[in-house]
Amino acid sequence: MTTAPRPARRIPFGVLLRVETRKLLDTRTGLVMTGLLVAAAFALVAGRALTTGPADLRVLAGTAALAPGTLLPVLGILTITGEWSHRTALTTFTLEPRRGRVLAAKLLPVLAASVAACLLGLLVAVPATALSAAVLGVEAGWRLEPGPLLGWIATALLSAASGQALGLLLLNGPAAIVIYLLNPMVWALVRGLGEPGRAVAGWLDLNTATNALMAADLDGGGIARLATAVAAWIAVPMALGVLRVLRKDVW
Repeated sequence: MTTAPRPARRIPFGVLLRVETRKLLDTRTGLVMTGLLVAAAFALVAGRALTTGPADLRVLAGTAALAPGTLLPVLGILTITGEWSHRTALTTFTLEPRRGRVLAAKLLPVLAASVAACLLGLLVAVPATALSAAVLGVEAGWRLEPGPLLGWIATALLSAASGQALGLLLLNGPAAIVIYLLNPMVWALVRGLGEPGRAVAGWLDLNTATNALMAADLDGGGIARLATAVAAWIAVPMALGVLRVLRKDVW
């Protein structure tokens, strides 16, 4: 008498999410990137607070944002491309054939880490502001409006998402990292071409388009420019990358 095979048990999404979150910390690359992010945040804030000042929470929090703004997109790229560079995609997609769920589990932890990094930067900036005020003998500035704070967090999320989108599109870690790091220099050259270059950068450079978001000074034109840059660097590359991963042969 033969028994019918049991249907495969589906892996809960929470399990996938925990696995991908753990990968951010229990791999050598994740540990190095996390350590660099924390160390860079402390070093940047301490250097700004004790050398140039001023003892202002808003300024020091913005200084702390430089570290996650640079390193988290790189971590996002490595998180997406690691399955393909280490040839573990076959195992991953065999255990969970629904690739869209795997991709979602990979994307969310890095975005959550972006918010956590912003909060860490804010926590580092608070004592640094008090210390800077004591060393420089000035009054500390504690004013931090909700608008710029939310804009800062949103910009960090968009920056991390742009790295993930680039990683999804290329599925090649080194190539995506090089393009991401060269991007600001290329746009600096474009802006140097004069008014036409600055106009193009205003619409297509994500870093330029998010300036108004960080300043909480978005008007109709600013929203249109931000939406165009987000479409160019996040929405379109991520959609094409997801489609590529869903259809790509794995071996």
